[in-house]
This record gives sequence, structure tokens and C-alpha cells, in this order.
Amino acid sequence: MRNVRKTEILRAAEILRRGGLVAFPTETVYGLGADALNASAVTRIFEAKGRPADHPLIVHVSDAGNMPRFAQDIPALAWRLADRFWPGALTLILRRSPDVPDVVTGGQDTVGLRVPAHPVAVSLLKAFGGGVAAPSANPFGGVSPTTAAHVRIGVGWAADIVIDGGPCTLGLESTILDLSTDVPRILRPGPVTRDALAEVMGVPLARHGPAVPRVPGSLLSHYAPKTALRLVDAPFVEWGALPRPLAVMALRPPPEKMALCHWVAMPRTPKAYGRALYARLRAMDSWACRLILVERPPSTREWEAVHDRLARAAGLSPPP
Repeated sequence: MRNVRKTEILRAAEILRRGGLVAFPTETVYGLGADALNASAVTRIFEAKGRPADHPLIVHVSDAGNMPRFAQDIPALAWRLADRFWPGALTLILRRSPDVPDVVTGGQDTVGLRVPAHPVAVSLLKAFGGGVAAPSANPFGGVSPTTAAHVRIGVGWAADIVIDGGPCTLGLESTILDLSTDVPRILRPGPVTRDALAEVMGVPLARHGPAVPRVPGSLLSHYAPKTALRLVDAPFVEWGALPRPLAVMALRPPPEKMALCHWVAMPRTPKAYGRALYARLRAMDSWACRLILVERPPSTREWEAVHDRLARAAGLSPPP
């Protein structure tokens, strides 16, 4: 993690107050943020990303005490989960406050709230004193940024400042949990696992279903490199007959003889794999290959978030 000067944080907070855009690090991915209560500023995010107007944003706040500023009818369960997982990679979907602009929520009556764990993000939020609406700082549907360099390549031109806090420590977007109805549901898997949530809630959670309400990262194709990506069970068997040049992402070292094939051996634990995933996809996208072949990770709960991101990068429905 890179140290960021206080003067840079204060400058970024002032930019937010003036209706500007700030790219900043979180522990998940880098975000492109605006004052969540300034509709015209938030609109600039959608323009910069090419994001559909009905695709809502997550509002980042400095602590759980800010929830009533942006949400109403907050259930007791939300406070319990916030006490356990905030700051951290959990977004709670709640009934929105009337003060939250429609542009933030995609016109829905719900809002997503999160307290990020990255010290730079927390310092920025405290200095700003309000909520920051922020999706990932990249063109819509593409591979999320996990370094400031990724931001500058993508939507850096639109940000009034890009704060470099070093590589993201988690590398995958937050878990999204819907608490806007009587039946809590995971709408996007992420670093906070189903089992960890169930332990606090005291009941098991059903596997995530259709994203209603709509939430970030819920489209069939998302987190996708420009190069076509295919998921397979056995790259050792299938790679030989595919068009070259070819890129392979696998959980094991490459065969001895490969012609016009770039092979990337990925970490074998879900946390390390998730942390490396987007940076590796970006690198493979730069190799001008005709196809990225990805070996499916193990089908266990610990890999659920990784499976979700890979499936959407390939334009497939996530595993049920």
C-alpha cells in the first residue's frame, strides 16, 4: 500500500465538494467517485464510463452511523452486519432516503451502502464528510481496475484527480446483500462469503438469484477483457487445437512444448486468485491473442466470487 499525503486527500475532498470526480483506491477495486447527493456530479460518472442510466451505484460512507443519511427503515440486521463486517467488502441494499438522487439508484427505491476498509478511502470520506457514489473506475463492462495505472488507462481522463494508494488488497468487488425485503439475498458474491454472513445472521442464505433490485455487476457480460474468453475444465486437453496466438490461465504450470501460446499459472487459493485476477486479465488482453482460455477453479463455496466474475467475463450465466 502506498502512502498518500494528507494534502492530496484534502484536495480530493474539495474536488468532491465542487462537484468533481475523484478516482480513489478501496480494498476491492479502484472507484470513480462523486458527491452522492449531487445529481449533476454523479451524472458525470455515467458519461465517463458509458454506463447505462438504470445501473445503480454504491454509496461509500465513512462509518455505519451515516446509514440514516442515505437509507430509511433500516432493519436491526443491517446494524448487526455493519458491526461485524464494516469497514469491509460488504454492500448492504436498503430502502433509500428521499434525499438520494434517482441517478444514484437507477430510479429504484433502494440504495447500496458500504464502508470501505482501505485507509485512503476512509480518510477521503472523513475529510469530505458525506457519501461518495462510486462504481469501478473503468469503462462500463470492462475489467475492473486494481491499480492507479489501470484507472489512468481507462477513465483517468475524466477524473479531476487520481489518488494512487497502491494495488488493491482484495481485487474483487464487494459482496452485495439485499436487506430491502423480508428475505435477505446475496445479489453479488464477493470477499465476504455466504458462510460468514450466515454465521452472523443465524440462518443459511439461498444462492444468489436474479438481481432484483438491480445492482452493480449483475449483467450477463461484465468484467470482460476485449479478447474473447472461454472457460474450460481441462486446458491441457483443449489448448492444442485452438487458434494461435492463444493465452491460457490455469491452476498448474504449462506443458513443456507450446507454440504461440502464453500460459499464466494462477494462485491455487481463492483469495490470492481473486487478488491477481483482474491484473492478469488485463495483461493477457495486451498480448493480442485470439482467445483467452481459462481453467475453471474448484466448485466450492470459497471460489463462488471468482466463478461469478469468470462466468460474466465469458458472457455466461454464473453458476446456480
